[in-house]
Amino acid sequence: MIDIAMGVAALAVAALLFWPRIARAGLWRATVTPLASIIGSGFLILGPILTDSFGTWGILAMALLCLIGYLFGAAIRYNMERIDEPDLDTVTADRIEWLSSWALAFAYLISVAYYLNLFGAFAARIFGAPSDLLGRSITTGAYLLILIAGMTKGFSLLERMEQMTVSIKLIVIAALIAALAVHAGVEWDGHHLKESGMKVGLTGSVQLLFGLIVTVQGFETSRYLGSHYSSGVRRVSMRLSQWIATGIYLAYVVLLAVSFESGTFALDETAIIDLMRTVSAVLGPLLILAALSAQFSAAVADTNGTGGLFAELTKGRIGPKLTYIGLAAIGLALTWLADVFEIVSYASRAFAFYYALQSALAAIRAWVGGAPERRLRRCLGFSALTVLGLAAALFGAPVEG
Repeated sequence: MIDIAMGVAALAVAALLFWPRIARAGLWRATVTPLASIIGSGFLILGPILTDSFGTWGILAMALLCLIGYLFGAAIRYNMERIDEPDLDTVTADRIEWLSSWALAFAYLISVAYYLNLFGAFAARIFGAPSDLLGRSITTGAYLLILIAGMTKGFSLLERMEQMTVSIKLIVIAALIAALAVHAGVEWDGHHLKESGMKVGLTGSVQLLFGLIVTVQGFETSRYLGSHYSSGVRRVSMRLSQWIATGIYLAYVVLLAVSFESGTFALDETAIIDLMRTVSAVLGPLLILAALSAQFSAAVADTNGTGGLFAELTKGRIGPKLTYIGLAAIGLALTWLADVFEIVSYASRAFAFYYALQSALAAIRAWVGGAPERRLRRCLGFSALTVLGLAAALFGAPVEG
């Protein structure tokens, strides 16, 4: 019954994604990029983390993470709306914009390490039980492959993988949620639904949520698609991608939280594979396939973007090839000196700092050029988001695996 539900869900989503009317729609194409980024990197590790740390309360934790992401997205959308009005930008605003671009560039450096370490961890599961040494060795090989491709202009070949991996990822996620829904239904019918409490206190909970912001990150990519879509389409597509991602995340975490108890499984970066093997034997290989395709394509995209961003910020003094070398050096250091959960925390803090700067920029623009009746309210709201982002950057903590 579970396998049938998985097949039906996967075929339905595949048919929808490849339906010409959907596939060719401009708004959907603009939505796919941020949507794939939001639910791609952290989806597979987030469910087990929240279930293990928060128990049934992980549902609320997931809702809070999505809300935080949506509010930061609102600040970025406001900046997108106002960016074409030069009279709103003061010297301070220009400096914050410059600083936020640097913050984003360094956040990308860490996020590539995050993607490739997840890639290595899931690839290692093909050979059996989790192995830190094997996972890190695979990650090192992936870094070398991407570095060679970047240095020899081979990114065009690697980039062709990205469009297909988005569809694979969404199809597998549909199968996963369908399987969990049937499994939870069976548990409910047998009166076996789980309920468990939190393993962390209030302070630890807040710090852990701060350290997981990167798992709902990715919506900001809409801002940088200006050469393909208008500002209005990009704002709508960002909002739409966050709504869809929120629905997917909440369905996933709700079903996982009521199907498994906190503390009843070993928490590591590939814990979802072991959990899903108890639901369906087919899900393990599917999840490995989805993880490998998603993480590698995301790493290639962010590596390429980082090279261009550093070249732009330094006016060509640091070219893409030099950036790739620095990116590989930093990534390999993180790979061998930190575990995946620590890298997730570092990436979250880096993106939180970027969101804090974007929120500060939105507060300034709201005060300078906002509608009089909304000026104070928006300025205070964006200022509060600035404080929240800075707190997340300073106090985000890694998961204790």
